Amino acid sequence: MSGKPMPGGLPGGPDTVVTPPGAAPRPAGTPKMAGTVWGLLILNTLGSAGAKTIVPLPRSLIQVVTMGALVAAFVLALALNLRLRIRPGAFLFLLTLLLVPSVISSAHLESGFGALFRCGRLALFAGTLWLLSRWWDGGLTFVRHHIRMYFAVLGSVAAGLVISPGAALPELYGGRLVGALWPLTPPQIGQYAAVITGLTVLLVLGRRTDRAGAAVVIVPSLVLLALTHTRTATLGLLIGLTLAIGSLVMTSAAARRFFTWAVLCAAVAAVGFASALQTWFLRGQNQENFTNLTGRAKVWDALLAAPRTATEEAFGVGLGDKSFGGLPIDNSWLAVYNEQGLTGIALVAAIIIVLGGVALLRPPSLSRACAIFLISYCAIASYTEAGLGDASPYLLHLALAACLLAAPAAATPLPAPAAPRRDVPRWAKDRR
Repeated sequence: MSGKPMPGGLPGGPDTVVTPPGAAPRPAGTPKMAGTVWGLLILNTLGSAGAKTIVPLPRSLIQVVTMGALVAAFVLALALNLRLRIRPGAFLFLLTLLLVPSVISSAHLESGFGALFRCGRLALFAGTLWLLSRWWDGGLTFVRHHIRMYFAVLGSVAAGLVISPGAALPELYGGRLVGALWPLTPPQIGQYAAVITGLTVLLVLGRRTDRAGAAVVIVPSLVLLALTHTRTATLGLLIGLTLAIGSLVMTSAAARRFFTWAVLCAAVAAVGFASALQTWFLRGQNQENFTNLTGRAKVWDALLAAPRTATEEAFGVGLGDKSFGGLPIDNSWLAVYNEQGLTGIALVAAIIIVLGGVALLRPPSLSRACAIFLISYCAIASYTEAGLGDASPYLLHLALAACLLAAPAAATPLPAPAAPRRDVPRWAKDRR
C-alpha cells in the first residue's frame, strides 16, 4: 500500500498501514476506544468550580462525574492494553517522579485529606497516560481527538450563550463569557478555544484537513475567545503559532504564504484597529489593576513572603486547590512551589526543557510544529494560570506534545514460515 494520505489518515501514521518490502505489516493502528479514553481524561480536567449555571449543578455531583470519568478512562485503557505494553519516555518518567514530592508533602495532611485524594487522582492520570503510550508514535491521531473533544466542550459553551445570554455573560465576570451549562471560567474557555484554533490552523497548513472543515472549528473558536477577553490565551495562540509556523517556513510553501499574510494582516489591524484592540486588551481596568495583573501580584508577594520550614521549602505543603490565603495563585510555578516545593519546580521545569529540547532536535514536520505550539502555549500560560503540577488540561497538552515527538515504532518482522514438508512415496522408502 502506498504512503499517500487516505481519508482521515496520515502517511506513516497510525491510520495508514505502510508495508516496506520484505517487512511484516504493521498493526492496524490506534483503536477507536483510545479516543474515548482521551475524551474522558479531558472531561476529568474540566474542573468543578466556575460560574453559576442555568440549571444549578451541585459541586459534589460534578466531582463525581469528573472523577468517574478518570476511573473509567483508566479501566478502558487497561482493557485496551492488558499486556501492559508501554513506550517509556522522559515526559512520563518525570510526570511519575512528580508524584514523589506530592505524596511526601500531602502525607503531612497540612492541606487535609483532600491532598491525598488529589495524589491518587494524579497517579490515575499518569497511569492512564502510561497505558496509552503504546500508541504514541508521532502521528496526529490524538491531535484529532484533542480538537474534537474540546470543540464539543466549546459547543456546550455556545449553546449556553444562545439559551441564556445573561447567564453566559454575567456581570460578576465583567461581561466575559463563561460556561452556562457546565461551570467553566473565561480563562478555561479561552484556553480551549486558543489551543484547538492553533492546532487546526497547523493541520490546514499541513494539508491534513480541508479548509471548509477547518473554518467550522476556527471561526466559532475565535469568536468565543474574543468574548472571553482572555489575554493570556490570545498571546499564547499568537506566539505559539508564530513559533510553530516558523519551524515549517523552510520546508513548506503554504507556511511561508500564511506567515506573510498573517504579518500583513497584523500590521493593518494594529494600525486600523489600535484603539479597539487596546480597549479589548485592557478590559476596562485602570493602570494600577493592569500592572499588578488583576491582583495576582499581591497574592504572589504574600505567598513568597510566608515563612516555611525546610521540608515545606523542598516538598511543599501538599496538593490543594491552587490557592493561598483563600485567593487563587494563578501562576503554575508558584502553585507548584507552594504545593510541591522546589523539587516540584525542578521536575516541572525538566518536563518543559526536555520536551522543548526534543522538539528542537527533530527534523521539520507537522507533528513537530504542533508539539512546538503546545509546549510554547503552556510555557506562556504558566505565568498567569496554574495547573502544571497536577492533573490538568495543561498536562494533557504536554502529553499530546510528547505523543507527537515520539519516534514511530519500528515494524517487527514476522518469523519466517517453516519450509513445507515433502512427502516421500512409499516405493522410494522401500528402495532405501
